[in-house]
Amino acid sequence: MISQKLNDQITRIGPGTPAGAVLRRYWQPAALVDELQEQRPIVPVNLLGERLALTRDENGKFVLKQRVASVDEPPIYYPDSDAIDIVEDGPTYPVVEKKGIFFAYMGPGDAPDFPNFDCFRAPDSHVFAFKGLWECNWLQALEVGIDPSHASFLHRFLQDDDPADSYGKQFRDKAAHTDMPMTQVLREYPRPDLQVEETDFGLKITALRHMQNDLTHVRVTNQIFPEAICIPMSREMIITQWHVPIDDENCYWYTIFTSFAKPVNKELMREQRLKEHRLPDYAPLKNRSNNYHYDPEEQDTLTYTGMGLDINVHDQWAVEGQGRIQDRTREHLGRGDAAIVRYRLMLRKAIKAVENNKEDALPMRNGSVADLVGPLSNDAIASTHDWKEASWQADMKRRADCPWDASV
Repeated sequence: MISQKLNDQITRIGPGTPAGAVLRRYWQPAALVDELQEQRPIVPVNLLGERLALTRDENGKFVLKQRVASVDEPPIYYPDSDAIDIVEDGPTYPVVEKKGIFFAYMGPGDAPDFPNFDCFRAPDSHVFAFKGLWECNWLQALEVGIDPSHASFLHRFLQDDDPADSYGKQFRDKAAHTDMPMTQVLREYPRPDLQVEETDFGLKITALRHMQNDLTHVRVTNQIFPEAICIPMSREMIITQWHVPIDDENCYWYTIFTSFAKPVNKELMREQRLKEHRLPDYAPLKNRSNNYHYDPEEQDTLTYTGMGLDINVHDQWAVEGQGRIQDRTREHLGRGDAAIVRYRLMLRKAIKAVENNKEDALPMRNGSVADLVGPLSNDAIASTHDWKEASWQADMKRRADCPWDASV
């Protein structure tokens, strides 16, 4: 457990806050390109506790500008474009478009470069971007993503579907180099050994599920500082997902799906996700107000949660159920929370570095990041004695067979 003072320090992100100062020194997803339409040339953006608008400056470049907002304006508010009043003498933040997402830099000085991660260097044909609203603080949203053990419980499926019907769905594939569905691996081996290593970009998290016949399932995921994760979705596809604060009590997850093999079916993936979300705010149709469509009969026969097959709903229920801002003064972390503990230490170290004007001590802020590639995010089954080499080789083969340059 931690003190209330420390919990406030690492969760609150408005202007002038310690964690907010760290997040403002990185590019933040601000809006999907899909949100900008001919009949909607200005898009309201609520980001890091500020009420902004995505628009073009006098040179035609995209920027974020402050907009007029009433004191009682709700945190998620989408007025029509012609109702948005720009504050002309307010702050202006630079914006760049990357793979279907507008990223904004809201910090001091020059904006940092983007690393050469797979999601940014894959061709447009092999990526798809989407987002979704969660009514909770950004940190608890991130922390569920860096907890590899939760998938064996929260996303436990009691039946194994045909993986041929798994496109665009996480954990609905076969584990690499085996006929065992991922759902079965997670269900039968629920308590992985964890290895957490600091990297130039954040954390590398390896979950080892030791199986029968001296085999080990190796799942490598990553935390990309300050609030993103990179994880395998299937053998063909990875997910890079940011947990972006709207304010202290609400956040969006922004995801870039990246395919190593075939071009992504953007229409199908968008259709799948729009069945679960409404526009224009991308709020999930299953939510606290309707008990996430909980079905006790389904819980008895099909899923651990009884809330359908979309794992985003499972995560949403878990993080929103902790309250708008999780009370960490009452938590009791264990061995399975190693990545969460390491991340919080990294965030506190970054807060201190910013306070001491030592920005070069921040991950990816100490020189060129062009050499940062990958990161490795995959799952493989290997002999227990050489799991590390086998995991690496599985990723290298996938990259070698890739039609775009995924070399590392």
